[in-house]
Formats: sequence, C-alpha cells, structure tokens
Amino acid sequence: MDAGARQPHPLAGITVVELGHSVAGPFACQILADLGAQVIKIEKGAGDDARHWGPPFVDGASATFQALNRGKRSFTLDLRGPDDRQALLDLVVAQADVVVQNMRPGQVAELGLDAASLRALQPRLVYCNMGAFGAAGPLADRPGYDPLMQAFGGIMSVVGEPGGAPVRVGPSIVDMGCGLWAALGVVSLLMRRQQTGEGGVVDVSLLETSIGWMSLFSAQFLASGTVPAKNGSGQAGIVPYRAYRTADGDLVVAAGNDKLFAALCAVLGHPEWVVDERFASNPARVGHAAGLYALLEPCFLQRGNAEWMALLESAGIPCAPVQDVAQMLAHEQTQAIGLLQQVAGSSIPLVGLPLCLDGLRPTASHAAPALGEAGSLRQFLAESLPRETP
Repeated sequence: MDAGARQPHPLAGITVVELGHSVAGPFACQILADLGAQVIKIEKGAGDDARHWGPPFVDGASATFQALNRGKRSFTLDLRGPDDRQALLDLVVAQADVVVQNMRPGQVAELGLDAASLRALQPRLVYCNMGAFGAAGPLADRPGYDPLMQAFGGIMSVVGEPGGAPVRVGPSIVDMGCGLWAALGVVSLLMRRQQTGEGGVVDVSLLETSIGWMSLFSAQFLASGTVPAKNGSGQAGIVPYRAYRTADGDLVVAAGNDKLFAALCAVLGHPEWVVDERFASNPARVGHAAGLYALLEPCFLQRGNAEWMALLESAGIPCAPVQDVAQMLAHEQTQAIGLLQQVAGSSIPLVGLPLCLDGLRPTASHAAPALGEAGSLRQFLAESLPRETP
C-alpha cells in the first residue's frame, strides 16, 4: 500500500465530548483529535482557565492552551442551566461515542452528567473519568494539580541535586501522563465495543499516574529498604550515567555497562580505572560513585561538547548535549522526524503526536478554537447528519 492510500486517522467517525479544562483532560482529547476523532469541547462562559495562562499569548489565547487544544470545536454552555444541560444530553445521545471529564470531584454527579447517568441514556458510550487522588480512599474528593501530585507521589523527592530543595520536573508529566493513560483506556474500550456493542468506563487519576512514574524507585525501595534520594542528572543503580560540565556546556554520557565503561576509560586516557576493584563492575561503581565522579568531572572540563561527542561517538559511547528548547527545536534531527507541524489557523508550528502509523504522523485539522467559535450547540445538532455508529 502506498503512503497516499494509508489512513493516519484511525478514529475518524468517532465523536468525543470533552468536559475538560487545564491540561490533563484537554491533552487526552487532543490525542484523540489528532488520531481523527471529532472533539467537541464544552467550555464555561469564561472559557477553559488555560486560555488565560500567560504570557505568552498567540492567536487570542495562551501558548499553553494552543498546545493542548488543536483540532477541536468549542461550544460554551452553562451546565447548571437546564436548557444547556439538556442540549448536552441530547448531544451525547445523538452523537457521542466518548465523554472525557476532568471536572472537580463530584461535579458531574451533581449535574447528572456522570458515567451512570449518561450510559443509561447511551449504553454504547465510553466514559472516562480523570480524577486527582483516585476513585476511592480518604482523599478521593479532593482536587489536585500537577505540582501537588509530583510532591505527593514522591517524584519531587528524587528530582534535583542531593541535599537540595524540592524541584518540580519542568514538563507537566503527571497531567500529560494521565492524559496518555486516558487516551489508551478510551481506545481500548472502543476496540472492545466493536465486539460487544457495549461501552464502558475508564478511570484514571493524577495520583495513579504519579505513582506509576515512580515504579522503578518503588521497586528499588521495596527490594532494599533504602529510600531513594536525589541524584541530580544521574540514575540510581547505574554508574557512570549522568551529565558533566565541559569547557563550553554540559554533556550527558551513558556508560551503562562494563564494556561501555572500559571504552570511556580508554577515551579519557585512564585504562587503569577498568581494573580498579572499586570500579570493576556496575555494583562496585554504584558503591563508589562519589569517588568515580570526582575523577571523571575534571577530565570533561578539558574539552568542549563537540570535541567530546566526536571522541565518544567514535568509541560507541552514547552521549548527548544538554540543549535548551531553542536548540532542540532547531536541531536537524528534530526537523528530520517531522514532529513540528504547521497547523491551519495557527501562527506558530505545534508539536504533533510522537508516533507514526504506517509511516505517517497524524496531523491536526486546525488550530485550537476560539472560545465558543462553533456557535449554538442546538443548531449544530439540528444540522448534523445522521451517522452510522462505528
């Protein structure tokens, strides 16, 4: 099959209703939109809070909002008003395959928009709850945000330099990770629906996502009884495996096994370190990490990044410069893989989905919508043609 005949939008024909705001819910639905689903974003009169998270602003909203909401249609509704709420219920019955919600705990039940209520009206519906602390337990009714969950889930305890203050991982890994799990759950139940005809309920949460990111650290603690600590740019259990300051920047070198360590020692001109009993195996190097890094650090200060990379790569040792965002976006490798996409209606290129289907990367149909740009939901329903349910 040639590339032109392939379909990079496998969710074409699926309609998703997003009762989402901020990051987690919108990111989940943007994934579904990029995969071809029609996403109908329901916003309050003032709009998704993320519209105002700036500067910087572009195309009438924050850059953050633009990065999370491409390819959607926006309708504004007062869900506490009976007419608007009924319009949403009519939309679910007539059009929706999926509802994704990350409203505050308990709010969808108060409004009669919870999974049980909507699936009673439309049994084929796949309904996704995106919570904060999870569906059960003493904190189930509390709201949560990415930095809170990086703290509560233990992530901040292992990020930063030893002895340093708590540091948040810069990307919203909890919010966006939760969005990934939500999208995977939705697609899984859509697949099951093809066989059974029934929808279902997906439950994900920020806390579960945060703890999921900590699975390696949790295993290390459960196996050793030692609480994992901060390792800067390094990795507990693998040495040497971290960043070094060079003459003109910072360089990460991953000599993650004995063969690579021996090659690194040769490049640095210290073959004697290979037979030093302190460094002869990875467990030994982990036990003497401070001493080994004290030897390595002054070596790397003697040359710049480009020179070190040429030497290390010729020896087969994985390495990478620490780049800022501008350098990363401008790099020829970033350009070659085609992640940056020009999207209709957007003044800036946007980062697309980090996957390809049959060699093609899904593309967004258009930029994030202006608030309420789709007009009246009632009119939209009246004008929508009947469709076959996938």
